[in-house]
Amino acid sequence: MIALLSGCAAVGHLPALEPGDYQVVGSNDPALTTTIGRRTVYVEQAQDTLRLLLPSPPAGSPQRLSYGLHHGQHVILLQRNFDLDVFTIPFKARPPQGPVPVQLNTNFNAALYFGRRLDFYHVNGRQLLDGHHAPQIRTVGLGYGLFTGLGSTAISPDVLRQPGTGGAYEGFVVHAGAATIYDARIFNLGLAVGFDQLLGPDGRHWLYQRKQWFGVLFGLDLN
Repeated sequence: MIALLSGCAAVGHLPALEPGDYQVVGSNDPALTTTIGRRTVYVEQAQDTLRLLLPSPPAGSPQRLSYGLHHGQHVILLQRNFDLDVFTIPFKARPPQGPVPVQLNTNFNAALYFGRRLDFYHVNGRQLLDGHHAPQIRTVGLGYGLFTGLGSTAISPDVLRQPGTGGAYEGFVVHAGAATIYDARIFNLGLAVGFDQLLGPDGRHWLYQRKQWFGVLFGLDLN
């Protein structure tokens, strides 16, 4: 899985943190880790300061903290969500079947993906030339889930166990499987494992019917 932040400013960087619930998963500030640990807190960003609202104790009111984003100090936040996306599958690699070697299918394929999403935010401050501090937020999103969709594949006598309907043609398939996703905020990329169901009378003769394939999911973030 790709898990590196891009060096391009548009990829993997945010201008500001969205208000919401985040889990604190790391920091190089001992005071923050001692106070919060790895708890989930409500976070709002006010320019170069994070306002943290800790859950209410059994008896008492919620605790409010302010964390300044200074140069050399950072905090890593995690947000969990469910994800629903539409992807294309640029190619599928099919393992050998009988006399047919490894096949690379580049026909059109689309998939509807639903899964669990983990967004990590590395929040710190950088010092400007005038001495002031500005927030800097780097982010990477990872996910895992299931997909299903529609596509096509090349059908010919070479990939049928016995003569079928005739010559070569484009067959209609329904596919499903599991995938891991990397989200770079501009585009989404995933590695998938799935299987195809060829529709039509040649389905029962197709060498790859419900056989495992490996592929790539790709989509653009239009939000």
